[in-house]
Parts: sequence; C-alpha cells; structure tokens
Amino acid sequence: MTRIRRGYIARRRRTKIRLFAASFRGAHSRLTRTITQQKIRALVSAHRDRGSQKRNFRRLWITRINAVIREREVSYSYSRLIYDLYKRQLLFNRKILAQIAISNRNCLYMISNEIIKEVDCKESAVKI
Repeated sequence: MTRIRRGYIARRRRTKIRLFAASFRGAHSRLTRTITQQKIRALVSAHRDRGSQKRNFRRLWITRINAVIREREVSYSYSRLIYDLYKRQLLFNRKILAQIAISNRNCLYMISNEIIKEVDCKESAVKI
C-alpha cells in the first residue's frame, strides 16, 4: 500500500502558531508543543495585564492631579477637588485633568479656584 500524503490543514494551523511565536526565544519559537503552551501563557498574561494597566494609569493620573493641586494650596487635595467637581456636576475625566495638570497648570489652578469660590459662597450663604 502506498503512503498517503497528508493535507495542508494541520500544517497551516502550525504555521499560524509559529508566526505568533516568531519573536520568542529558543524552543519557545521552534517546537510546536512548546509554542502552543507559550501562546496560551502569553494570551493569559495579556488579558490579565490589560486590567492592571488601566489601574496603573488611573493611579498615575490621580498622583499627577494631586501633586499639582497641593502645590498651590496646602489644605486643598485631590479628593476635595473631585468632590467639588461632582457637587458642581462638572464631569471631568481624570485623564483629561492629568493632561491639563501637566501641560497647562494655570488652567487647572483656574478651575480649582472657581470651584473653591463657588463652594465658599454657598457655604457662607448656608451659614447666614
């Protein structure tokens, strides 16, 4: 009985996996079984780290905003700024606030001063 030539489907699948792992080092880019394991591991890590990346960027933005706000006034902080923004129903994105803090500090100072003035006026009106 003559030898049957296999089709191209398995080879195509392996080639696709090899292209994914082309930049890996050593056997992780050469051996099919190891490549498959490394692909699963890489995708798991990518999925997990997308969430942590979002958390890390949010922490960075909060730190930047807080640093710029505390530079001007000692008693004013990030949490007070966000609280006052919500009270005035100004929905600023933390990413945008951080960009304003880095590129144009005076603009952030103006925003915080306006908020402080309005909050102080309302508090004094309530006391009277």
